[in-house]
Amino acid sequence: MWWVLQHVAWEGPGLVVAALRERNLGYKIVRLDEGGTVPHIGLVEGLVVMGGNMGAYDTGKHPFLEQEIELLGACVAQDIPVLGICLGAQLLATALGSPVERGPVMEMGAGEVMLTEDGRQDPVLGFGPARLPVVHWHQDTFPQPPGAALLASSALYPQQAFRAGHSAYGLQFHIEVDDGLAAAWRPRGLELTPEQAKTVSATGRQILQRFLEVTAEPE
Repeated sequence: MWWVLQHVAWEGPGLVVAALRERNLGYKIVRLDEGGTVPHIGLVEGLVVMGGNMGAYDTGKHPFLEQEIELLGACVAQDIPVLGICLGAQLLATALGSPVERGPVMEMGAGEVMLTEDGRQDPVLGFGPARLPVVHWHQDTFPQPPGAALLASSALYPQQAFRAGHSAYGLQFHIEVDDGLAAAWRPRGLELTPEQAKTVSATGRQILQRFLEVTAEPE
């Protein structure tokens, strides 16, 4: 079973579900904000951790964050596939020993990231252009996790994507955009034009497909 951990109503899995279905992978979405519980490591074949408006350091307000950090660390140690998106990437960085802190400016809206040399050679991200269209929505940041490969940077924040081991990826940005997510983000001040959403979605589909090709086995 693949587990998708969701923290807030407006940051659902989007294209992640479509990618899992395409590979016939069983999955369960856990709404932690509605009282769902973090699964035991023994039940996890793969893990996707979504974004949210809390910080990785807000464990006092949201105790499930500490449980997620522990699960992420265990998944990396056991080479279980992990994809952390935005807050999910920050939780993964925390699990790997990199403290998350507030950055100087908000990075929000349609933009791009530039692949590093490691990123251009990466089997998940290095499939085409060195610049990838993405959606930014964060201010928190973190130093490069020890032993991880830096895969992408932006003009504002150097830590945008990293890989730990073979199967754990942290993406500070969003690529999972579908029509439902774009509509959910609009009332919260993140507005994408139809062309921006289409461009990011096309890239997101490729990234998610390649992530599952590299890390997952079908049922």
